[in-house]
Amino acid sequence: MAGVTPERTRARPLSPHLQIYKPQINMVMSIVHRITGTALYVGTVLLAWWLFAAATGPEYFAFVNGLFATWFGMVVLVGFSWALIHHALGGLRHFVWDTGAAFDIPSVNLLSWGTIILSVLLTGALWLYIACERGWVQ
Repeated sequence: MAGVTPERTRARPLSPHLQIYKPQINMVMSIVHRITGTALYVGTVLLAWWLFAAATGPEYFAFVNGLFATWFGMVVLVGFSWALIHHALGGLRHFVWDTGAAFDIPSVNLLSWGTIILSVLLTGALWLYIACERGWVQ
């Protein structure tokens, strides 16, 4: 740049970014909330496919049901149910914050840890119930 003195060309400080910040639970939960929201889009397409198969006929429904009954299909179903529960609990956490409550750091941390722990426990309870109803466990 013509006419610029050396003092004006020194490097400007960068904004803080992920390499600067130490990961904290509320930051991680914010990222996971976005990821589970995206995963729910994919899961909703799979749910629509399953409903379409049910409306199409018994042969196609058996085919789609068979895919969901494989080990990979079961992993997808468990993951979808966890994403749904986790995203819902994250939404409740944000609802609490929308009321103006629980903004102090201990409360933020408690709600964030509660979201992850409760989502895993509720998903486990849901699938234990399903396994008992299906006769997979006794």
